[in-house]
Amino acid sequence: MLNIAAARRNNRSAVELNMAPLIDMVFILLIFFLVTTSFVKETGIEVSRPTTATATGKEKATILVGIDAENRVFFDRREVDIRVVRANIERALAENPEGAVVVVADKESSTGTTIQVMDGCRMAGAQNVSLAAKLPQAE
Repeated sequence: MLNIAAARRNNRSAVELNMAPLIDMVFILLIFFLVTTSFVKETGIEVSRPTTATATGKEKATILVGIDAENRVFFDRREVDIRVVRANIERALAENPEGAVVVVADKESSTGTTIQVMDGCRMAGAQNVSLAAKLPQAE
């Protein structure tokens, strides 16, 4: 006599889980997050910012220029000559036309160097140039 239940058990194929759509979805999400993320280029130095009572926050500060206490200028984690600030800002604005420029100057740096850097940023076409400061600590 023919055992139908035993025949069905023997003919069952192994269940396969297709991972290709899952991997595709993960890569699509990765690409989405990379495209929508704005990257902030750091200045590459630590500065002691001056304190002010009227400082306001800035949401889209994507281009940072640093000035340390010895009046050295830093852009994109490297020291640059003050005469090439304009060219560097022009290149950064070409990559991100909506980018705001923030000059992060040490409180011991000279005002002349800070003004020269800010002028270079404005001559490069930056519409939104700000000077970084910190709020006083609540006592």
